[in-house]
Amino acid sequence: MEHTSSATALAVASGISANVDPVLAAEQVCEQVSARVEPGQVDLAVVFASGSHVEDMEQVTQSVGDLLAPATLIGVTSQGIVGTNEEIESQSGVSIFTASLPGTVLQSFTYRDLPAGKDNDTEALERCAEAIGAKRDLRATLFFADPFSVPSSATVEMLSGCADAVPGLKRNPVLGGVASGATKPGGNVLVLNGHAMRSGGIGVTIRGDVQVDTVVSQGCRPIGKPIIVTKAQRNVIQQLGGRRALDVLRDIVMALDPEEREMLPSSGMFVGRVINEYKSHFGRGDFLVRGVLGVDQRSGAIAVSDVVRTGQTVQFHVRDARTADEDLSMLLGAQRLQTPPAGGLLCTCNARGTALFGEAHHDARMISEQLAADDGTPMPLAGFFAAGEYGPIGGRSFLHGHTASLALFRPRPRFAAPPTQD
Repeated sequence: MEHTSSATALAVASGISANVDPVLAAEQVCEQVSARVEPGQVDLAVVFASGSHVEDMEQVTQSVGDLLAPATLIGVTSQGIVGTNEEIESQSGVSIFTASLPGTVLQSFTYRDLPAGKDNDTEALERCAEAIGAKRDLRATLFFADPFSVPSSATVEMLSGCADAVPGLKRNPVLGGVASGATKPGGNVLVLNGHAMRSGGIGVTIRGDVQVDTVVSQGCRPIGKPIIVTKAQRNVIQQLGGRRALDVLRDIVMALDPEEREMLPSSGMFVGRVINEYKSHFGRGDFLVRGVLGVDQRSGAIAVSDVVRTGQTVQFHVRDARTADEDLSMLLGAQRLQTPPAGGLLCTCNARGTALFGEAHHDARMISEQLAADDGTPMPLAGFFAAGEYGPIGGRSFLHGHTASLALFRPRPRFAAPPTQD
């Protein structure tokens, strides 16, 4: 379904409630956003529900629809929810993100609308672009999926890759995540414009006069140096730089400070593969980080949660609370060089929160406060704890884990026309 905005000003608002009654929780979040976004002028509303409200998601979204009349309404069930300065984990709650987006066109779609195929299949990419309404003024795609019925990695890479099938479109950042409200098939609820489903995926593309910036914090730091994969088979790295992969890893670990080595059992080891091999130097944002699944002591091979090819550049990474904190803060610092955003939509991993940082509200507080308005008002923020997060790295979008993926909404910059010459 396609919707053309009639709003006159960009406005983003968020609300969060821990009320145990689903209808009252929905009413409370709608009351919070109504102070910033007028009912009937809401182009997009994204609702997240956790705890006992998972089974009441249809009722929650119906209440939101009645009170705000959003043109596009998305509902996703989750393990926990995010609001401005606040996170509610492993208990009942409702969070909402709303936006009035003047000069935009929104087109909603479901996973069933997408073609079968791979992200290197030209015909499939063309059909995908048509299905989601991708044109040269596409700014971003939001997508949410059930973990038991959608191959998220392949789907997100196709959605991102369909930009190649649209003349004049350089990229399609895909943001969102995997529903986390249930641990078995049929337990999650996804809602799109009043239609509820317990499998599949839902999404919306945003085109036109809005700027959607992205922050994807993988929360890792590199150790050792980048090195070339010299032998690999599917997801198993056999040799690095002509040596057994495990021997290379052991040398890197032994070169760490004793304090860093002691942290490894709790933080774990990861491998980052370079996205753009044509760059001469690689930094944090150049690696797609994946977990180490295991090692074979006899052969010296290392299994990772990604397909690796001979000739690729990789680097080992570690993740811990301090690194995750520093990484997110650094990325937000770059965003502060721009105009303060009107608001943000956050999909953060359900392994972050108190499980990683040992304290509540870490990501929500840092984002809301560091991206505050010029007068110090915290940035409106909403989102959820996902079972996998979508976001772009190196110009392409992927499925991530342990990541904070943030979409920031800003007005499109207006450039002055060059002076005329007599």
